[in-house]
Amino acid sequence: MDASFNPDKQHTLSTAISISGTGLHTGVNVDMTLKPANPGFGFQFQRIDLPGQPIIKADCDLVTDTSRGTTLEDNGAKVSTVEHVLAALVGMGIDNCLIEVNGPEMPIIDGSSQPFVEIIEEAGILEQDAAKAWYSIDTNLTHFDELKRVEMTALPATEYKVTTLIDFNSPVLGTQHAGLKSLREFKAEISPCRTFCFLHELEMLLAHNLIKGGDINNAIVVVDRKTTEEEMARLAKAFRREKIEVKSEGYLNNLELRFPNEPARHKLLDVIGDLALIGYPIKAHIIANRPGHSSNVDFARKIKQYIKKNKHTKDVPVYDPNQPPLYNLQQIEKKLPHRYPFLLVDKIIELSDRHIVGIKNVTFNENFFTGHFPGNPVMPGVLQVEALAQTGGILAMNAMPPGDYDTYFLKIDNCKFKQKVVPGDTLMLKMELTAPIRRGICEMRGTVFVGNKVATEADLVAQLVKRG
Repeated sequence: MDASFNPDKQHTLSTAISISGTGLHTGVNVDMTLKPANPGFGFQFQRIDLPGQPIIKADCDLVTDTSRGTTLEDNGAKVSTVEHVLAALVGMGIDNCLIEVNGPEMPIIDGSSQPFVEIIEEAGILEQDAAKAWYSIDTNLTHFDELKRVEMTALPATEYKVTTLIDFNSPVLGTQHAGLKSLREFKAEISPCRTFCFLHELEMLLAHNLIKGGDINNAIVVVDRKTTEEEMARLAKAFRREKIEVKSEGYLNNLELRFPNEPARHKLLDVIGDLALIGYPIKAHIIANRPGHSSNVDFARKIKQYIKKNKHTKDVPVYDPNQPPLYNLQQIEKKLPHRYPFLLVDKIIELSDRHIVGIKNVTFNENFFTGHFPGNPVMPGVLQVEALAQTGGILAMNAMPPGDYDTYFLKIDNCKFKQKVVPGDTLMLKMELTAPIRRGICEMRGTVFVGNKVATEADLVAQLVKRG
């Protein structure tokens, strides 16, 4: 990602691009084509070798196997080892992509995400005319697996960060950790890191004929016990080499490590790939202790459920009373014709060409509380809508050519009152244009927030009339 990359916009590829290779476990040669897709498409796989060319969405609810990589299954089709290509797409800031394959498994290439990053760069990254809706995790989410001694946590953060810690009780690996402070680091720091396995796992997989596509150059093999010449001869035959030996650090001599903590970095890569299955881009600091595919997917499901439950809060304005307002009460009075007791906006804290956020502090001294449910003061819903309308008036006038305007209500639609407003509440009044202003007609979506809960929402239409 270069400096001009806008993380708040959706991105796809500029053009389609292909790569071919064998699947690690099936040994089947696969052609994979990454294709551009429309905003909101997300990541979807298509098995073009099967009748009807079924599509499988990259969704944690469709995961059916995590024993050796992550497998998705839907519409009678499956795709496996999806995590490395998904990590590359997320790491390069791609949001929308159709991944066409003519086989059941993604090509393993060198066991890392780097080959996929290279083809994404070659194809080019295209900014789309659609905002990217990040979902902020605003509370600590945790996932434990007592049996596997896995602990995963998502902490609130201003961007997507990941820390992984691994400890396999292996004298070779020891305890390793890796960190990604920003997705901008993914390409250089994480994408080149290859998958690894232990010698005892490798032998079991070979015995069960499960790594047909395993070339000695796409996995780091950790040798965690004494080996015999017989075993080495068997491995040399399996990997079609004259001789295989163990290096002093405890790795097979198939390759040089790209980083001293390459295994921990690869685990981080897997976390990013598996958490892509949440289906929503998130802002959080993920801390993964001894992660694996099954735990990653379980955690992805947990985060997805949390987001679906709290989806409305993604657009909650943040009100910091320490920040000076854009408009104070005196400046609002210069814009709006309303006065006490009918001026229902105290300050404006955000304003753009598309949206505005106003603040109304509700106190027991409001004149309407005298007659509105004495002994049980509740702010009338119609006055909340009026407060929204006044805030929207400032947004509308701000978008018009210079001059003095009055705004008149034309229509209120889809108005819902979701919770009562009482003295002591601070209302955040958010108005967003839903269409460009034409001939003075202004269409807006209004939401009243108290804290991170929606109190009231409505669609409002107003007309601006020039004075004089």
